[in-house]
Amino acid sequence: MDGSTPLPLRLASYNIRAGLGSDLRRDPLRVLDAIAALEADLVALQEADHRTGRRRAALPADRIEEHTGLRPLPVAENGISLGWHGIALLARPGLEPRAVHRYPLPGLEPRGAVAVDLPGLRVVGVHLGLLRRSRRQQLDHIRTALQALEPLPTVILGDFNEWSRKSGLGRLARHYRLLTPGGTFPARMPLAPLDRVAHCDRLQVRMLDLPRAAKGPHPSDHLPILAEVHAARAAQVP
Repeated sequence: MDGSTPLPLRLASYNIRAGLGSDLRRDPLRVLDAIAALEADLVALQEADHRTGRRRAALPADRIEEHTGLRPLPVAENGISLGWHGIALLARPGLEPRAVHRYPLPGLEPRGAVAVDLPGLRVVGVHLGLLRRSRRQQLDHIRTALQALEPLPTVILGDFNEWSRKSGLGRLARHYRLLTPGGTFPARMPLAPLDRVAHCDRLQVRMLDLPRAAKGPHPSDHLPILAEVHAARAAQVP
């Protein structure tokens, strides 16, 4: 693959529910420990900011790199939030975006998607709506927006909020390979496959097992997902 972003790359996605754990205790440092355990190169977070008021960051920005080795990418539009529409991207030093694209999404709820262009690779973080009709509109919007950009190998990951394993995401599956790693919600008894990864045919992506969970209440109501991204092998000419 052209470009200087080294592959393979470990990507993770995690809806952190603004740091509110399954024990209904809000502990940002516990979330940071969970992120660090993933040992990912880049993590897409959902609900990284509080929803009310000025959308204050749910994680202490000055402690993120110390705890995780990752740095927030510049997706926020102010100095208070960590992300945009609650979507934040944390990346190891050296992964610097050439461009950041923010997309407000249609639907009954305020939702958004964030794309960052790394050298030779585009990573898109999403948090789709609760209603399937809204999710379909949002997927159409995301796909159209990405088609208007410079073509780059693309991976999309986040909380898709789709409970079905067979339907609801066809608008994306017609253009990207969709990976559903298994149940991620609720964290204590994960049944619904809300969190997923999609990628174009210029990439190969394999899901990875999560590190052994620490004992005690989980720091969110979602489990994270973890994937490894490779360049697709060129087709062999007979």
